[in-house]
Amino acid sequence: MLEEWKYSKEEMVPFSLKYATKDFKKFIETNERYETYSEKDFVCHTTFWLINDASEIIGTSNIRHQLNDSLLIENGHIGCGIKPSCRGKGHATKILALSLEKAKELGLNKVLLTCDKINIASQKVILKNGGTLRREQIVNGKVIISFWIDID
Repeated sequence: MLEEWKYSKEEMVPFSLKYATKDFKKFIETNERYETYSEKDFVCHTTFWLINDASEIIGTSNIRHQLNDSLLIENGHIGCGIKPSCRGKGHATKILALSLEKAKELGLNKVLLTCDKINIASQKVILKNGGTLRREQIVNGKVIISFWIDID
């Protein structure tokens, strides 16, 4: 999955895919450590994987357990990504639905999601999962739109 993403020259989403991956065991340990990591201004987060019937990782999601001021503007609670060759097949809608279930288990009852305004596919996925428009704003020269999803 990571090699395919690198080859596409697209930004890997969520951010947790950007940790060093040469030592996969260490990569997983890093992700697990951040579930309970405690440091000023750090937001704990949990990473999940979407695996197909052939045991291939086709996508991932990352759930932030709370939001800080920066995350309220850009990124929100959940980031999801599907590797390029597996897009357009409903996997993003599925991984977000599963992530909402996990967010509820983490004690969240409402989550914020954001995407670039030009990312129509992400907007559709968010709306299919119950997103309601919060606002549009310009962040670093890009129009970012944010949505709330109630998960009580």
